[in-house]
Amino acid sequence: MIKKMLSYFSKVFVVLFALTASSVYAQANYPSKPIRLIVPWGPGGGADIMGRLVGRWLETDLKGTVVVMNQPGATGSIGLRKLVDEGADGHTLGVLTGDTLTLGAFPEQLFNVSNTVALGIMIRQPSGLFARFDGPFKTWDDVIAAAKAKPRSINVAITGPNSPDELTIKYLETKGLKMATVPYAKPGERFVAAIAGHVELLYEQAGDLKAHIESKKLRPLIFFDNKRAPEPFANVPVSADYGYEVLLPQTRSILAKKGIDQRIIDRISDSLNRYSKTPEFANYLRDQYALPDSFVGAKDAQKFLENEVASFKKILEIVNKK
Repeated sequence: MIKKMLSYFSKVFVVLFALTASSVYAQANYPSKPIRLIVPWGPGGGADIMGRLVGRWLETDLKGTVVVMNQPGATGSIGLRKLVDEGADGHTLGVLTGDTLTLGAFPEQLFNVSNTVALGIMIRQPSGLFARFDGPFKTWDDVIAAAKAKPRSINVAITGPNSPDELTIKYLETKGLKMATVPYAKPGERFVAAIAGHVELLYEQAGDLKAHIESKKLRPLIFFDNKRAPEPFANVPVSADYGYEVLLPQTRSILAKKGIDQRIIDRISDSLNRYSKTPEFANYLRDQYALPDSFVGAKDAQKFLENEVASFKKILEIVNKK
């Protein structure tokens, strides 16, 4: 009897040891090849900047190689579909923006966030509408007056269809403002369109436009938030000032394919958590005019994204009722 018990416990010990050794081995040997970080937008925009910062950190912290790949198209869904199709071993990651996230509110989309797992929400920023600095619009009230009086719609540069950009403009149309969206997949083209006067307004986040704001090429007219931003935007009105219910802040997250080894998920998410506590990351958030508590760790990130999709669906219902 004693021999049988010793034999049983020996087997249990061997199994536990093997599992522990396997876990340690998997973490110690990840990454075993270069990591591809897919940025599903063109170079130069906020998603690209964030992706490259995270890529450099992961290279140093995980002691591997990270290759950042720009693959724009279809409001970010083409690049993230590549993540879902090819990311089973954890060596392909992706950058998810709020623009692509909200596609989950529509049926039969190329990408759905339910096929991925969030490793961390890196940044959260209120979005806003901007106009050419020397153009006719100096305040949001100027826009309201023109949008109600003009025989034609005001053109607004956005990222793409079914995005928070488009839905926000459709929401404003329910308030009697005549507006039309003009999609630009590449951030640089979107910015130039507003600066050159090809469109009258631009939907964007202030951090992505910092150089253009400081050089007095673009001015913010309104932010979609509940409270006013600190300086230098303390005098810029927010949607709450006008009773607008639409908020839809920009978020940028790091994703992996759902179902990959949990030990790899833990390794990457722990690394991102360490990065969120660095002076470099704090400076990045300040530079982007982002919320100082932007980071949401893997434990709560997935629920956070699901709540964002729910908020989007609520605004979509308001728009559809009109």
